[in-house]
Amino acid sequence: MKRILLLTFLLISVSAVCLSQRLVEVAKGYSCTSVNTAVFRNNSLVTHKGEQYISYYDAEGYLVLGKRKLKSKKWTIHRTQYKGNVKDAHNIISMMVDGEGYLHVSFDHHGHKLNYCRGIAPGSLELGEKVPMTGVDEGNVTYPEFYPLSGGDLLFAYRSGSSGRGNLVMNRYSLKNHAWTRVQDVLIDGENQRNAYWQLYVDEKGTIHLSWVWRETWHVETNHDLCYARSFDNGVTWYQSNGEKYQLPITASNAEYACRIPQNSELINQTSMSADADGKPYIATYWREPGSDVPQYRIVWNDGKTWKYRQVTDRKTPFSLKGGGTKMIPVARPRIVVEDKEIFYIFRDEERGSRVSMAHTTDVSHGKWSVTDLTDFSVDAWEPSHDTELWKERRKLHLFVQHTRQGDGERTAEIEPQMIYVLETNTNTNK
Repeated sequence: MKRILLLTFLLISVSAVCLSQRLVEVAKGYSCTSVNTAVFRNNSLVTHKGEQYISYYDAEGYLVLGKRKLKSKKWTIHRTQYKGNVKDAHNIISMMVDGEGYLHVSFDHHGHKLNYCRGIAPGSLELGEKVPMTGVDEGNVTYPEFYPLSGGDLLFAYRSGSSGRGNLVMNRYSLKNHAWTRVQDVLIDGENQRNAYWQLYVDEKGTIHLSWVWRETWHVETNHDLCYARSFDNGVTWYQSNGEKYQLPITASNAEYACRIPQNSELINQTSMSADADGKPYIATYWREPGSDVPQYRIVWNDGKTWKYRQVTDRKTPFSLKGGGTKMIPVARPRIVVEDKEIFYIFRDEERGSRVSMAHTTDVSHGKWSVTDLTDFSVDAWEPSHDTELWKERRKLHLFVQHTRQGDGERTAEIEPQMIYVLETNTNTNK
């Protein structure tokens, strides 16, 4: 089955950046929760050797895979044999392509046994049977994420355990052996008192950047602080930004603190990070400063010597993060990409009509942030995810876009299946 539709083509000039956009229709998908549009979907889109893959749950909860040639308007869509509990927005689909062209998929987890399978052939959208990876600590999995490593191997990260009592686990897939091995049993140890909610980025040089907030309980208001670590050897050895080697596992007492943020600051978890060509890390998030009741989007970065942070937006509307489960929040957790000195910061805010929006600056320390809306329609509970590999290879920003809704605390919302799009936003950084 093939579906195509080119909806619109826009040219937007924003400060020093020129955005060439088109919105390409894919198919309708489940929309009663944000399961298709959570920020920690890594990846919803991925490009390998000129072909772009997409994954989502359809209206009946089936895992659907698709692919197309880049620039093509023709999608090949395949409904797999697998279904997910789409009523719980944690149960996202994560996918990646290895160096031989095989698709790897993990899906439908919120404290459940590992669900993992591979394509039956290079480039195939047909998935084989579910299989274990290492067979260790695979009974209580949440937040599966794949990342490509140099040479075509893959990294797989997930939380083993529960909110407030979980550990970060890492596996590596070897193209040579066609098998998974354990890299870290417990990279970040919550010591049975807390857990880390992380974001991870593998830069063009192969350095793994990892940042996280601590959470003491399953209640989101106990999020606090922002920490950092990096690895130059595919996750085996870890360092602080000043070059000091970590003694593993990383705990609350030996972690590097990029920014101290107290509990009850409306600090959100699991957002996004990136790095520039020199390997300097950038973290996108939001929180509320003492004395204010309005959470603001912020960027935290290391200039090679010290950690700094800066406010990105000037929001006016207060809100508070309380309780457990998936929240219906008036803003999305942000995504960030970096090119040279340019920052592209993608978000959604009710104050802007809940559209897909982007903030941009050419000077992270002092430059003005210019904000534009990338859609003329509301996406409601949508959070950004993008084709990370296409950005690294070609500096083209392709976003997974769908209008979704979310009931507070894992409740569903009434909405018909909504169209899924790929929003192609090609940034022109030539001045």
